[in-house]
Amino acid sequence: MEFSINSITTISTILLTGLTAGLCFTWTNAVTPGIGRLDDLGYLQSFQEMNRAIINPLFLVVFFGPFFTHIANIYLNRNQSNTIFWMLFAAGILYVAGVVVITIFGNVPLNEMLESTNLENSSPEKLKALRNSFEHKWNRLHLIRTITSVLSLLLLILTLSQNQFNTNTNL
Repeated sequence: MEFSINSITTISTILLTGLTAGLCFTWTNAVTPGIGRLDDLGYLQSFQEMNRAIINPLFLVVFFGPFFTHIANIYLNRNQSNTIFWMLFAAGILYVAGVVVITIFGNVPLNEMLESTNLENSSPEKLKALRNSFEHKWNRLHLIRTITSVLSLLLLILTLSQNQFNTNTNL
């Protein structure tokens, strides 16, 4: 395999998108159902602590890096076959709209609402109301992130298959 800016960008996009899809899948299938079994205070405290812990440089690179690599990948492959270009374009749109935009305008405001609440001084009624206004909406938005990140990864993998098919048929 020849390493070019194009191949490095494609590999980086697949790796970062795959890590994000795995993170989203794990949260959807294990983390949120697990903490969903906790009482209101335990649930909200757990979510606050996970939100605080996850914001770190490595997470930011893995989660937001694909935004840049998808754009670069689309640009670098603009002269590829229509099939490959549009698959890469769709993968990029799915990631940007379904992961980045949903995160910034959906999940982050909910996380900030949760962070601004002093849980220890809240009544059981207030904790129940906060959880009710947070949990279902956050999980629904996160499910969108999970589905779109997995679909984006699938399209990226399919472009590799399409490229391999094109290379083999041109021999």
